[in-house]
Amino acid sequence: MPDLFIILPMAPKLTVEQEFQKLRDELRHHEHLYYVEDAPVLSDAQYDALMNKLKKLEAEHPDLVTADSPSQRVGGKPKDGFVKMPHSRPMLSLDNAYNEDELRAWEQRVRDALPSIEKVRYVCELKLDGLSLALHYGPGAHGAKDGGAHLERGLTRGDGSIGEDVTSNVRTIRSVPLSVSAAKLKAAGLPQSFEVRGEVVLPQVAFAKMNEEREAAGMTPAANPRSAAAGTIRTLEPNIVAQRRLDLYAYFLLQDGETMLPTQSETLEALRKAGFRVNQHVRPVKSIEEVIAFIADAEPLRDTLGYEIDGVVVKVDATSQQKRLGFTGKAPRWAIAYKFAARAGITKLEDVLFQVGRTGKLTPVAALAPVSIGGTTVTRATLHNADEIERLGVRIGDFVSVERGGDVIPKIVEVVEDKTHPRGSKKIVFPKNCPVCASELQRIEGEVDWRCVNNSCPARVREELLHWAARGVMNIEGLGDAMVAQLLGQSVELAGEAEELVTEEGAPVVTRKPLIHTIGDLYRLQRAQLLGLERVGEKTADALLAQIERSKEAGLARVLLGLGIRFVGERTAQLLAAHFGSMEELEKAASQSPDKATEALEAVTEVGPKVAQAIVEFFAVGKNKALVRDLASSGLKMTAEKRVTTSTLEGLTFVLTGTLPNLTRESAKERIESAGGRVSGSVSKKTSYVVAGEEAGSKLDKAASLGVTVLDEAGLIALLEQGPVTT
Repeated sequence: MPDLFIILPMAPKLTVEQEFQKLRDELRHHEHLYYVEDAPVLSDAQYDALMNKLKKLEAEHPDLVTADSPSQRVGGKPKDGFVKMPHSRPMLSLDNAYNEDELRAWEQRVRDALPSIEKVRYVCELKLDGLSLALHYGPGAHGAKDGGAHLERGLTRGDGSIGEDVTSNVRTIRSVPLSVSAAKLKAAGLPQSFEVRGEVVLPQVAFAKMNEEREAAGMTPAANPRSAAAGTIRTLEPNIVAQRRLDLYAYFLLQDGETMLPTQSETLEALRKAGFRVNQHVRPVKSIEEVIAFIADAEPLRDTLGYEIDGVVVKVDATSQQKRLGFTGKAPRWAIAYKFAARAGITKLEDVLFQVGRTGKLTPVAALAPVSIGGTTVTRATLHNADEIERLGVRIGDFVSVERGGDVIPKIVEVVEDKTHPRGSKKIVFPKNCPVCASELQRIEGEVDWRCVNNSCPARVREELLHWAARGVMNIEGLGDAMVAQLLGQSVELAGEAEELVTEEGAPVVTRKPLIHTIGDLYRLQRAQLLGLERVGEKTADALLAQIERSKEAGLARVLLGLGIRFVGERTAQLLAAHFGSMEELEKAASQSPDKATEALEAVTEVGPKVAQAIVEFFAVGKNKALVRDLASSGLKMTAEKRVTTSTLEGLTFVLTGTLPNLTRESAKERIESAGGRVSGSVSKKTSYVVAGEEAGSKLDKAASLGVTVLDEAGLIALLEQGPVTT
């Protein structure tokens, strides 16, 4: 009987397109294992062999190369710098708590703002010490074919409202997926278009290697991983970014600016399923006691993680509760950052320098022998004022204990005196005259600070310009330390970190005739003038002039903030702009008789006597009024949308509780305040009305016990329109 042969069908030969896809998928899989899961299965040589095979195929078939290919992580640098783009919703900072009492006070505010019958759960996450990024994913050019999501752009935080498009650099971060497959989108429950927010960090190993390379090249080492990461992500050379090995941990999901999933816990799990790196040290908890336990467990991890952390972020877990809690002007009410205790070191106080700020305040700065504190080399620390120097009893030559307050701002805590650390002998002499312009210093009664009252002091003008140009103010990119120094005729070599901005005598070195003397002069700068400065070419000059021109549209609130009126911060500037609608109306109110001016200004929400007096004093100075007129004539926008206010509810106090059918708590509060009413967080005998919605809690019971009138949403609207009924 003849032998039987079974002929098996041969595996079909892959097409070029299929081979491409197979290689790309394999490389993406191994990238995820290595950079996200920390569980590589290939050696570097095996991975490189796969990558070289893909690159060879792509060289042979350039028409098949796609933007999300693993070979395309490093692309060309941006031609004209980074383009600014608005965020889908503001990237806000977090309020801080530095001890258990402050943390419990925040938790109590959360509970007071929500119905008492509601359970509140929290999620604890490590506070990574890096910089925030917003990553936008969408169908891209290939979405119609593969059903996946592709990285479309990456934005820095910027000023919170507008970031910079650093997509070319984000693409080099290996833990950032260039695409998310349709299968992963389905597993995570995500649409094709979504936004991921996360923190970029520079691992400590990469930071140490970078500093070794900088020192070998004769360059100054970077101060800390956070500043190095921030500088890296904004470099115009993607190749350099790729070499630095940045890492990204994702923590937030949005779609069209809105949170997508019911809880933060589910958000983190969806990010994991979609292939993003999520920090493993996360814990959902049910009480503030469990939050405190997580913090106790987290702090010892600081030296074991391989990247910098400076605290713990606590978030209300439920998205519905987050929405009702809302935001302040700068931060969400539903989250807080618990900052770890500052790290300290002992070093020698070698000298004391004196710096003049934009308000004329004189600040003594300690020049220290270099000391490493928490991975940062510290050479300067603030001594605050003359009273603080006296309280510490510190002398030049003393050994001192230095802390990085909140792990950021160095300060001297105490003098160290023992056999190893002998006392110094040179007393610190606080100057009687400004170290920059020699004007006599003055101290206002009741204040601790000495001030230079010369408005034309070069140091004050310099600080005013830097404040005006800052991201959160007029956001004039390119108007930094070096440029401002040159515009003021000062030596460019003195421009850099704040600690390097003073000479031994505290005065800037003047090397040429100043091009500007006031903020208003910025808007008269000419291209030819800028081209005459050191290290300023045509592109730099044109870019700066374009930024200055764009700043004219910043609006009234930003202008008010930029003017540096004492006690007028971002929130107060916004409230003043919304109340008065124009600089002209604000100035008119402030220029009345003292009693009328105070009354007009204190009618603005959150403006008290101290702020009102500062505004009156600002507009009483002829130079300030001239500057405002100068800026207006230069074309700066000095108006804002005026919030219409009435006195319908004047003198009435409201408490909001529960969920209203149509109005959010923020919009209800805004409407009450616009009508002259006041909103309080607790019910008392002074409460006029309690406005109650669904799931109203104990506040409703307390209102009944005190005989306080309770309104529903319809009753509140009727009251807003008609006012209270008088009998």
